[in-house]
Parts: sequence; structure tokens; C-alpha cells
Amino acid sequence: MSFEPREGGPRRVGQVKEITSLSNPIIKDIKALSLKKHRDETKTFMAEGLKLVLDALELGWTIRTLIYSKAAKGKPAVEQAAARTVASGGLVLEVSEKVMGAITRRDNPQMVSGIFDQRYQPLASIHPKKGETWLALDRVRDPGNLGTIIRTADAAGASGVILVGDTTDPFSLETVRATMGSVFAVPLARASHDEFLNWKKGTDAALIATHLAGAVDYRTIDYKPKPVVLLMGNEQSGIPETLARAADKLARIPQQGRADSLNLAVATAVMLFEARRHLLTLDTRG
Repeated sequence: MSFEPREGGPRRVGQVKEITSLSNPIIKDIKALSLKKHRDETKTFMAEGLKLVLDALELGWTIRTLIYSKAAKGKPAVEQAAARTVASGGLVLEVSEKVMGAITRRDNPQMVSGIFDQRYQPLASIHPKKGETWLALDRVRDPGNLGTIIRTADAAGASGVILVGDTTDPFSLETVRATMGSVFAVPLARASHDEFLNWKKGTDAALIATHLAGAVDYRTIDYKPKPVVLLMGNEQSGIPETLARAADKLARIPQQGRADSLNLAVATAVMLFEARRHLLTLDTRG
């Protein structure tokens, strides 16, 4: 099978490369993306599922390699994705189910996966505007939490997520899975603690941080006057005092019961939807 792109990009024919062996060097490189070191070196990552691949292409992400299993061969949407991959200079691989399972580390893998360039927004280019809500996450360590938070940020209409300090990789396979595709829709930035504090000084945004010693009920805060940066802390230790002192308000979510804390992703959802409550309306379209 070959693909000749008709819209956008150079007119050329790209041939699909068929692979059935796990020892193929290309497959070994793709499997190595499970390691952060390899993702960092190549500045790429893998996303699973045809819908995610098509959404990423629509949003302008650069695809390096499209991989599909033999069972997906001939499907119009797969051929469309393959043609767009070839048009952008990418590689198209048709692989056996065994190879696809090895790549994704799943017994019942998706039939389509894509390798994409990583993308970070420079912190200096972020200038929060009124009505915007940015989410800052300090040293989040759990991939599932981070992925769920990125998905929640997307659902709530947050403008982006700033990863502060030594945070788990947002482009790991586990995190990308947990985002359910929102990794392609939510801008990501990263910063050290000092870089974040210096950036905050140069913005007009209100920094609202959750803190166990927070004296303010999160529901009593007025989130309307300024753009908001919500700062959520590490799962075990919360935010350090250096960040707490920089906050305009320290907020706490009231609790009742024996549990002494909330899961970070849950707490972030509670804060995020409250901060944006005045901006959210139900979509009444059928």
C-alpha cells in the first residue's frame, strides 16, 4: 500500500513498511520510548488510539511514526492518518498484533498508535489574562494523577498546566493514557521553583495555593477580578514554604470524616471547577 498526499505538503509517494519481528531495530527504538531517558533524548512520545492520533494531527502536532496493526489495514480513517503522516515526512508501519502488543505493553492493544514530537510552551511566553485559569503543579509524582489532572484541566477550560520542580514525565505512556487525549489540547510548561517564583512576580495573576494550614475556605475566594494561577502541591508533602509565602491566598477544602486528605487529582478538580464556576455554562445544544 502506498499513499500520495493531495492536500498540503510535498507530493510524494510513501510506502508502508511491514514489520512482524520484535527484533527489528525500529521496533526496538519504539519500545525504548517506555524509558524516560530515551524520550528525553529523542524528544518524542507515544500515544495510543486512532482518535487520539487524528485529534493530534488536527491540532497541528508533528507525527514521526504511525503504527497500525494488520487488522486496521484498509480502514478509511487509518489510510487518512497514514497519508497525513507521509505528507509530513513521517514513517508508516504495518505491524503484527504481537508487535503492537509488545510496543504498547498490553494484551489487547489499540490498533493504531503514533509517535509524536514533545511540545512545551516557554514559561516566559505565558501572560495570563482576565478570565484565564492556569494550573501549577508542584512535584507531582504519580503518572495517573498527572494524566487525570491534565484531562480535568482540559474539561474545565484551563489555559494550561505549569509543571514545577521534579515532576513526573507528562509524556510517559501511563500519563498520556490517563489524559485520554487531553495532552494534545492542554499547553504544558515547566519550571524550577525559582523560575516559577520569578515568573509569578512578573504577572498580574492571583496565585491561589492549597495548603493544610490554609485559613481561607476555597469557596469564599473571589476568583473573578484577576487571572488565576492555582497551585497544587506534591501528593505527600504539599507545597514548600517558599511557594506558600508567594501565594496571594492559601486555600483549604473543608473535610468531614476520617480521611485526612483528598487524592491530588480529586482536590485539583474541586479547586479548578470552583475557580472557573463563574465562567462555565451548560451546553444546551442537542
